[in-house]
Amino acid sequence: MQLVYLSPLPWNSFVQRPHKFVEWFHRHHGGRVLWIDPYPTRLPMWTDLRRIKTAKFFTAAQTATGNTPDWLTIICPPLLPIEPLPGACFISHWLWRDILRTIRQFMQTGDTLLGIGKPSELALQVLSQHPAAASFYDAMDNFPAFYRGISRTAMARREQSIADRVSRISVSSTTLAERFAAYRAKLTIVHNACTVDALPPVNASRRQSGDLVLGYLGTIGHWFDWPFVLALAQANASLHIHLIGPVYTSVPEPLPSNISLLPACDHATAISLMQTFSIGLIPFKHSDLTSSIDPIKYYEYRAIGLPILSTCFGEMARRQGQAGIFIADADSDLAYQVKMALVYKYRSNEIQAFRKNNSWEARFNASNILPCSH
Repeated sequence: MQLVYLSPLPWNSFVQRPHKFVEWFHRHHGGRVLWIDPYPTRLPMWTDLRRIKTAKFFTAAQTATGNTPDWLTIICPPLLPIEPLPGACFISHWLWRDILRTIRQFMQTGDTLLGIGKPSELALQVLSQHPAAASFYDAMDNFPAFYRGISRTAMARREQSIADRVSRISVSSTTLAERFAAYRAKLTIVHNACTVDALPPVNASRRQSGDLVLGYLGTIGHWFDWPFVLALAQANASLHIHLIGPVYTSVPEPLPSNISLLPACDHATAISLMQTFSIGLIPFKHSDLTSSIDPIKYYEYRAIGLPILSTCFGEMARRQGQAGIFIADADSDLAYQVKMALVYKYRSNEIQAFRKNNSWEARFNASNILPCSH
């Protein structure tokens, strides 16, 4: 079996769930994969102007030729951020004629599964042209919650149309499962996981320095709970808080002296930095967007052997009371929460068992996303 996968992320981005899925698919089914990079599915905002000025909208679809596996073909659709507008599908269909032809030719070479990683008009057209093909929608986020206005309405409508048409629906969190409860007969929960083979040996998983570090590693966006982090810094003035990753939101000024903002880094460096943490932080606001999130950071922190201090959101709210997981908010006794987390230690066999049960390989092996999965 081979796979056509309309991804929510570019192939040349930080490796996440979509990348791990197609790698797993190829290992277990041996077929080729046609990966379609995402394109804008919302109207542009003022903050997009610089990027839009440099984008080549009316170019033909591009096929990536970089360092990719020989079983993978990547197509980059042309950029045109008009999808939510009435009638935009007619323009887009003209722009996508080569992509649709490539998909059709690819599918003629063998039994093919259609995978949808993000709702889009292109995904709907592919499903319409191949109604008999086995298909699935993997909802890894509440996509409409990322958008506003007409873009949000259009995304919600496209998502429902895709859910109606696909053979299977997989979701990454309990809240997403509740959103798709009407499709219970074809629904399965496939939580996130971590890349176990990139981790250090269990017995070498913690390399603490003399300083106690409360660490967060990931994107700092509008969902980041700054009031919680500032309260945490004030309640634990003698400890260091390291926030590592790209910043896409305003930062409170001035920051307390015990908070350090550090730049984004590659995955190997990220794992090395996490080994120096005393506690792993997941400080997200509670919102429509975060209520559907099962953060990969949880799996990475746990697989390193870190106790976790998190706000109450999404799948983390359901982990309240688990060993080594401490859920709090800005009004909690954060000095006490940190003290309790610092004394918690996972045993080596607990870390090893967690890694075994929460690798991407184990996660997809146990799923029933595919018609022939086991």
